[in-house]
Amino acid sequence: MSSRSKPLALTVSAVVSALALLFTACAPKERPVDVGARDGVLHLANSAEPADLDPQTISGRVESQIVYALIEGLVAYDPVDLSPVPGVAERWELSEDGRTYTFHLRADARWSNGDPVVAQDFVRSWQRMLTPALAADYAYMLFYVDGAEEYYTGTRTDFAQVGFRALDARTVEIRLKERVAFFLELICHYAWYPVHVPTVEKFGGLERKGTAWTRVGNFVGNGPFVLEEWRPNQRITVAKSPTYWDRDTVRLNRIVYYPVENQETVERMFRTGQLHVTDSVPLSKIETYRRDHPELIHIHPYLGTMYARVNITTPHLRDARVRRALAYAIDREVLTTHVNRSGKIPAYAITPPGAGGFVPPEGFRGTIEQARALLAEAGHPGGQGLGRIEMLFPTSENGRLIAEAIQEMWRTQLGVDVQLVNQEWKVYLDSMNTLNYQIALGVWIGDYPDPYTFLDLFKSNSGNNRTGFSDTEYDRLLAEALAAPDDARRMAIYTRLEEILAEQAPLLPVYFYSSVELIHPSVRGWHPTILDLHPFKHVWLEPVAE
Repeated sequence: MSSRSKPLALTVSAVVSALALLFTACAPKERPVDVGARDGVLHLANSAEPADLDPQTISGRVESQIVYALIEGLVAYDPVDLSPVPGVAERWELSEDGRTYTFHLRADARWSNGDPVVAQDFVRSWQRMLTPALAADYAYMLFYVDGAEEYYTGTRTDFAQVGFRALDARTVEIRLKERVAFFLELICHYAWYPVHVPTVEKFGGLERKGTAWTRVGNFVGNGPFVLEEWRPNQRITVAKSPTYWDRDTVRLNRIVYYPVENQETVERMFRTGQLHVTDSVPLSKIETYRRDHPELIHIHPYLGTMYARVNITTPHLRDARVRRALAYAIDREVLTTHVNRSGKIPAYAITPPGAGGFVPPEGFRGTIEQARALLAEAGHPGGQGLGRIEMLFPTSENGRLIAEAIQEMWRTQLGVDVQLVNQEWKVYLDSMNTLNYQIALGVWIGDYPDPYTFLDLFKSNSGNNRTGFSDTEYDRLLAEALAAPDDARRMAIYTRLEEILAEQAPLLPVYFYSSVELIHPSVRGWHPTILDLHPFKHVWLEPVAE
């Protein structure tokens, strides 16, 4: 080799290295959605930081989206139509009178710590759910069972007299007070899910909320995924469970949930490849996606209602005429056509049409003239003497737009002074639970496809009532609906319940929901469902060329 050959080699090498660096810098960087599609990691928007992951104390969609991945009940959801399918229970029987269900548990059902899932796990979990000291919002969902409500209220102290029995390690019996036509759909709900009692006892006891048992390293579940990571206000990650009985069906390796409240941020994360699925779309972007990327935006009916709760214990809102006037003065057509242009339907009842075949009466439909007359009749012509009304809404851009529109409608049409108050999700929930509000925008998503899931909200002892409303006739009719001899009679009772709500107006319906999501083309098994639930064990990802 000559003395000149070495420097020449170094020069060529340097050029090659520089070119390699140049091409590397110019090569497109892999996005999380692309890496996720290859590695089986689903990235989801989840709107807010969860309050907790205890299935017996939560009451919101933010939390349930994660809980449905971590825990499984006796019965699960079909991924296409959400009809009840076997979960921990591989089969069941129903007695001739329609009141006693017998569930047979799988021999290979396991908790994530390896313990077998047994009948007593369910019975002890339901006893915890009905313990008054826990104050579970959804305790009332178990009141269909013989003796459950009496145990919760303390008039029956022996839990052995409640209609839950572990006949043996793999057999659970549930005895109802009356026939419940939608019972199997009902127990798909997370309120009926079991908890690993020894773990809950270890970290603070069965009667306390918010203990450390739901934290990473402590959480024991029996679902298709296990809790792997929880970085508050950043992300929650769940990983495929090695102990789940049906683990061979699970095709995702991980799910990452991002608690992002700002919808513009969520849309930007989707557009830049950080999310596979959003939980909403900013109103200002819906038409753009419909026009330019119709393959990405998905809009379908959703069993949900946006409405305003009214704290009827507030002095200037105690008169039902005032509340009805406020209801009549909401121009729902304007809200759904010009403010929220995403397939929403004006709501003049609490129950969406089509829930269990029910067509609700439009009891909240009224004119501005009727609204003004009611307000004057209540002693507040033109809003005089009514005072300022505070309207609360949780942090969200859509919520703010709706609140501002209603505020302007009440000001211009009724002369009512309204102050808007915005709170983050956890603070908002606390305000609801303590009745520390006057009027509050909220959403109720049906827990099962029957009108009862909406009408039961306003039962006197419902943990989700949160309005101060209590009516003995309403409570009596709810009980009568469950005992109705046929569906025709039950639907007639539902109609009367809607009429009572329209007369008393502890709520002001705004619109019926549609689900609006952005979904990356790599997502598979994500079917449109009326509850917008998507059993994650049936979801998977496939890389796509873009």
